[in-house]
Amino acid sequence: MLTLKIVFWFFVFIIFWANIGYPFSILLLGKFCKRKNEKIANYEPTVTLMIVAHNEEKVIQEKMENVLKIDYPKDKLEILVSSDNSTDKTNQIVKSFIEKNQSNKIRLYEVKERKGKTNAQNEAVKLVKSEILVMTDANSIIEKNAIKEIVSSFSNKTIAYVTGLLVYTNSIDNNTSNMENSYWNLDTKIREIESNIQTITAGNGALYACRTSEYFDFNPIQCHDSAMPIYYALKCKRAIANHNAIAYEKAGENTNDEFKRKVRMNRDILSSILPSIKILNAFKYKWFTYFYLGHRTCRYLLWLSHILIFILSGVLMFENPIYLLAFIVQMLFYLMAIMKQLFKIDNKFINIIYYYCITILAQIIGVKNILTGKAKPFWEKAESTR
Repeated sequence: MLTLKIVFWFFVFIIFWANIGYPFSILLLGKFCKRKNEKIANYEPTVTLMIVAHNEEKVIQEKMENVLKIDYPKDKLEILVSSDNSTDKTNQIVKSFIEKNQSNKIRLYEVKERKGKTNAQNEAVKLVKSEILVMTDANSIIEKNAIKEIVSSFSNKTIAYVTGLLVYTNSIDNNTSNMENSYWNLDTKIREIESNIQTITAGNGALYACRTSEYFDFNPIQCHDSAMPIYYALKCKRAIANHNAIAYEKAGENTNDEFKRKVRMNRDILSSILPSIKILNAFKYKWFTYFYLGHRTCRYLLWLSHILIFILSGVLMFENPIYLLAFIVQMLFYLMAIMKQLFKIDNKFINIIYYYCITILAQIIGVKNILTGKAKPFWEKAESTR
């Protein structure tokens, strides 16, 4: 029984640290760390802005018009659309746009077999000759100064990756988008502090950049958001955030869309728990070790932690009243989430519990998909984000 109790309290700690301990510790560190990342004024390297699209006929026209408004020298900026085997009117819209805007450097690369966003990037990058590669989603609208801001952060050779700030435009429209926005605001603050101290542990797909010479062909099952910062950190390079480079998107507006998005995000969760044993070498990687274990490893273990402490509290509840209490609290916690789903209860406290539970369930489904071979590098987009 002693072993079971040790395992129980270990995973209780994992849940606590992922949700409360680590965020609090980073926010506290931010109070003492006043360092800000340097920028290069008037730095204008050649840039390729890559847009990856799959069946984006609803938004691709607006996206193309948006990127033409970017404040950057036209002779140093190329726009490259990598269409991931689109079967709707995406390609036709892009070709028509290119024809009407021949004074701009715009290219369309058509991926023949759909293998997902990362593969589409891997294929299209072979055409890139510029110094900096900036990547953005088809449904993201970026600010005019976004490219100037993001390239200004490549202030020295140790910086290999820069991510911008993703802002949700519908954060108060409904409970789903509101909960996602609340979570994202905290996570963004944590990333900013990690960036100022050393390096971030994940970026976002709406807007980010790397040096073209340092681009790496990741496995299509991986996504750049999580894979790139880790890859560069293990090469003793820095991945940082510049939150003056801003992109706007809609968060999922219904639970089904948001849940599917979270399942997709967890398609590689098992290998992300500890992608390399090297991360444990705090003498070499310094703060990155602390950041990754706290921000990523603990978070990616939440699904396992909740399963185990539920089972163990059930086994141990006759040993000590504290385990009985733990079992009852968990039952009530999950019951409130179920009641929210069944009866559409609108209560702030219950909404938070419900959002957290679908996040954990999405991790469990992601693990199941991996173990059953159903995890795929591509997915159906959430229509409510378009």
